[in-house]
Order: sequence, then structure tokens, then C-alpha cells
Amino acid sequence: MASIYDYSAALSNGQEVSLANYKGKVLLIVNTASKCGFTPQFEGLEKLNKEYKEQGLEILGFPCNQFMSQDPGTNEEILEYCQVNYGVTFPMFGKVDVNGSDAHPLFQFLRKQQKGMMGDSIKWNFTKFLVDREGNVVERFAPTTTPEQIEKSIEELL
Repeated sequence: MASIYDYSAALSNGQEVSLANYKGKVLLIVNTASKCGFTPQFEGLEKLNKEYKEQGLEILGFPCNQFMSQDPGTNEEILEYCQVNYGVTFPMFGKVDVNGSDAHPLFQFLRKQQKGMMGDSIKWNFTKFLVDREGNVVERFAPTTTPEQIEKSIEELL
């Protein structure tokens, strides 16, 4: 069976990164959008990043334009927007599809590991997947679940 560490993805600058680089870390993988009602969650995600990075948390942001075209910019524009408006310092990857035949393999894997309330497809931006230090996808959070509401689950894994 595949492991989360078998996947790789391109950062916003195009550099390919293996998720094996994050072995031993707790991961929070989020499909993001910069023009969404949930976009202010970047602030909470960055707060978690600053609070728990030293203890082994890695937040990985994956912009997605599949939901009402809410992330139409280039990878560079999206990264700049997140940094300027929310002070994001965690890794932002290149734009991906999270559903459908062109869904990034990582998100196909995540969806199979933790299904949502209505099947495995991702319903909206800011769906979050929590991965433990062994690479197990342990929890999936709805877009409406704020980063602050996830903090206790993260602390338990750290």
C-alpha cells in the first residue's frame, strides 16, 4: 500500500519536493484559495505554524482553483498574496486540482485515507488533512473547521 511519503509535489517556485522530507513531522495539509470566504484562515494557519513548528508541525498549503475559480492567479501571485496579506511562512505549493481525473495524486491518496461526510471528494477550499509522525492520515477537517479548532488534535500528535 502506498504511503504519504511516496508522493511529491512542486512548490510555488516549481521545485519538486518529496513528502519523504517530512518523515517524523506532524503534517497539516490544506487546499487553499486566496479569494474565498475562508481565506482569513491563513492567519490561523500561520499562527499554528509559528506556535508548533519547533515541536515538529509542518503546514503545507496547496492552492486550488476548482471551487468557483477562487484562486485564479499564478503560483507566484498566490504566494505573494499569502505572504503580504497573512505573513505566511509555511510552504506553499503550486496550484493543484484536488478532485476529478486531474486531481494531484497526493490528494487522491488523502481522500481515500480519510473520507468526508459525503464520500471522498473534497467539497470546498480549506479542507484540512492531519497526518501523524508515522505518515498516517489520521483526521480530515471540513473547510468550516478553523485552525484554532484543530489545535488540540495537533497538540495530541506532537
